[in-house]
Amino acid sequence: MSRTVFCEYLQKEAEGLDFQLYPGELGERIFNHISKEAWAEWQKKQTMLINEKRLNMMDPNDREFLETQMTDFLFERKDVHIEGYTPPES
Repeated sequence: MSRTVFCEYLQKEAEGLDFQLYPGELGERIFNHISKEAWAEWQKKQTMLINEKRLNMMDPNDREFLETQMTDFLFERKDVHIEGYTPPES
């Protein structure tokens, strides 16, 4: 049975994540307030950011940068600016 959360990103009830995918307090917040759909959106952005900025996930500064981007994206609904990336016209 899937769980429903009020997704802060989508601003509506949506299917929640099956388990906590991120550690700590932030992970709990994501688990309780972010939907699968919003998390999937973030994963796409995260991959683009890591590739574009050549982030090293072993580097604490890079991880901190990514976490800030993730928080802004999921909870502040700020779009992630990816240099050299133009979103497709919808």
